[in-house]
Amino acid sequence: MAGQLPLDLRHRTALGKADFVVAEGNRDAVAWLDRWPDWPASALVIYGPAGCGKSHLVAVWRAQSEARTLSAAELTSEAVAPLIEGRGHLALDDAENSVAAGGEIAETALFHLYNALKARGDTMLLTARTPPARWAIALADLASRLGALPAIAVAQPDDELMAAVLAKLFADRQLAVDRRVIDYIAARMERSFASARQLVDVLDREALARQRRITRPLAAELLERLETGPHAG
Repeated sequence: MAGQLPLDLRHRTALGKADFVVAEGNRDAVAWLDRWPDWPASALVIYGPAGCGKSHLVAVWRAQSEARTLSAAELTSEAVAPLIEGRGHLALDDAENSVAAGGEIAETALFHLYNALKARGDTMLLTARTPPARWAIALADLASRLGALPAIAVAQPDDELMAAVLAKLFADRQLAVDRRVIDYIAARMERSFASARQLVDVLDREALARQRRITRPLAAELLERLETGPHAG
């Protein structure tokens, strides 16, 4: 069996509410989602650095609200018209960059869409890296509306949260990994949920290929490989 090749069985990324690890840095955002639909405004902004879990929160809220995701390409008068005339809740991930990419056209589309949502009683969840007050919005009316929305910060994951995320990811794969190994990885890896998923996937595949447990030396080797390899970063 030593030369047996590992089967490439894809692991489904879990993005449900039960799969989200709540910690101090994201507790407020989770509480706001739990309050839905009892929001004081028609929209909510969740902001924070890349990899802090904003997209996961969007997935959780979409399942809760049956919302659909609005793409940056839909921020045009033609594409957004059916959404203005229709019904339903919406989510716009990476809203700041989506609006910036579309310029004046995207700003006007989002302005009319927000007004329509408010008029019909639907809601929208937006995510970004910074609060709306820092977005480069030229349309004054849109800037005013976005600036008045509740904006909830999500912090970069700390060592404790990353260790909890790693432990859950390993458990999801039915991998028994010593807590000291998990703490070692958490203290040295990039602070993002995406990096945690990538690292657990690499460790799982490598351990299976070598027919060995996930140990600290194996983790150290793969952490160095990911940092210095062609796909680092």
